[in-house]
Amino acid sequence: MKLNKVERRRRIQKRIRKIVKGTAERPRLSVFRSNNEIYAQLIDDDKGVTLAATSSKDKEVASHKGTKIEKAGLVGEKIAKIALDKGIETVTFDRSGFLYHGRVKSLAEGARKGGLKF
Repeated sequence: MKLNKVERRRRIQKRIRKIVKGTAERPRLSVFRSNNEIYAQLIDDDKGVTLAATSSKDKEVASHKGTKIEKAGLVGEKIAKIALDKGIETVTFDRSGFLYHGRVKSLAEGARKGGLKF
């Protein structure tokens, strides 16, 4: 039986989450990509709390005229800036079942450019 896109992504997501865990020292950088927007969160899985979050809906990013891939890079840089302000330098990257190309890759490269290590 062939899986549809959502079921396939959920299976990949479960497989990734078995391995990738976030702690207070090294939180999980979780990415969600919708058709028009992209979201990034830093999550401490031990406590079950979100430490920081940003998206392409934020004023600085939304006002930027450019492609969705360019906006994803800006979101990555912004989440890196927020993380460094909170004293977080290293994270584990959680692509949430999305393929590592396009906007997800751009966000990861933006976060690396902003100073995060993963």
